[in-house]
Amino acid sequence: MTKEERHLWYDFLKLLPYTFNRQKVIGPYIVDFYCAEAKLVIELDGSQHYESKAYAYDRKRDDYLKSLGLTVIRYSNYEVNDNFDGVCENLMQIFRIESVGD
Repeated sequence: MTKEERHLWYDFLKLLPYTFNRQKVIGPYIVDFYCAEAKLVIELDGSQHYESKAYAYDRKRDDYLKSLGLTVIRYSNYEVNDNFDGVCENLMQIFRIESVGD
C-alpha cells in the first residue's frame, strides 16, 4: 500500500462499521478498497493516473466495475494528504455516518 492508502485504511476505514477489503481482485482488476455491503470501490490516484494513457485505462476499468453494479469513488493522493478530513467527511456522507470512532 502507498502511504496515502495506509493513512486512509488505518486512520479511517478500519473505524467504520463496514467491512472493507484492501487490494481486492474484481474480475481482471485489483481495486484499492472494496466494501461489498455498499457495492463501493474506493481508489486513490497518484499523479500517474492523470496521464492520457492511464486516464483511458481508468475509464475502461471504471466502466467495467460500474457494469457490475459497483460505485467507484476516486480521490487523489493530494486530496488525502492535503484534505484528509474532507475525504473522510465525504465518505461519511456516502455511508450516512455522523461520527467515527466514538
